[in-house]
Amino acid sequence: MSGKKVLLIDVDPQGDLTKMLGLRKPHELPLSLGTAMNDVIAGIPLGKHPEIRHHHEGFDFVPENRVLSAVEVGLVNVMSRETVLRQYVDNVKQNYDYVLLDCRPSLGMLVINALSASDYVLVPVQADYLAAEDMTELLGTVQSIKRQINPKLKIGGVFLTMANETNFRRDTVTAVKENFGKHLPVLQAVIPATVRLAEISTADKSIFRHEPQGKAAAAYHGLVKEVLEIGEKQRGRSKLRTPYASNAELIEQKSPEAVKNIVTKTMIIE
Repeated sequence: MSGKKVLLIDVDPQGDLTKMLGLRKPHELPLSLGTAMNDVIAGIPLGKHPEIRHHHEGFDFVPENRVLSAVEVGLVNVMSRETVLRQYVDNVKQNYDYVLLDCRPSLGMLVINALSASDYVLVPVQADYLAAEDMTELLGTVQSIKRQINPKLKIGGVFLTMANETNFRRDTVTAVKENFGKHLPVLQAVIPATVRLAEISTADKSIFRHEPQGKAAAAYHGLVKEVLEIGEKQRGRSKLRTPYASNAELIEQKSPEAVKNIVTKTMIIE
């Protein structure tokens, strides 16, 4: 991310991010996010963070393994269960410019923990005409987390994925931008559906290394630029201490029924 120091945290018990970063057998790892969260739950002081690994493309990451599934089940009986991950992130974030949490699209306790630990939510939306229930539920959860646990939480942006060149998909992209743009920040980046993107799941390298001059890499470069702009605007507002209300913040103040009427024909994906 343009010379920034970045930490990726795999918060998905399926471990897709961990596998794509080259650790094909995450369940054999002795240290992971799950073991670190168990330390937080047990009140063990967090030390040098041996669970954090460095990737050869220049960023750090925290892998996941099956321990995380057990942690999620056990969180039901933990004091302040919604903020366990936030305690971990607060302990490591001073060493990084950006901490990115990769979550699955279902709204379980781990996703609630991730929302509690975050400043912004980036929502990938498949470019297809699908039901809106999942997106509506997510926005309702963001609203609840903001109100009850994390007042800093905002929707940083919605961006479209798996878009191809058919008229059907182009019409969908246009419709989503028109419908969402009035009420939510829709990022300009549109991630195309390409064979090269499908290949990187087994290539052990990012699209920037796999096909650096391709249209998918260009789309992700655009997405990174927009995310960096969000971060810089946040830093500028923090310094100025100026009241600010984005479209995302305004929608979070609406009732769940109002949110449902606004958000249509989309689906959250990983």
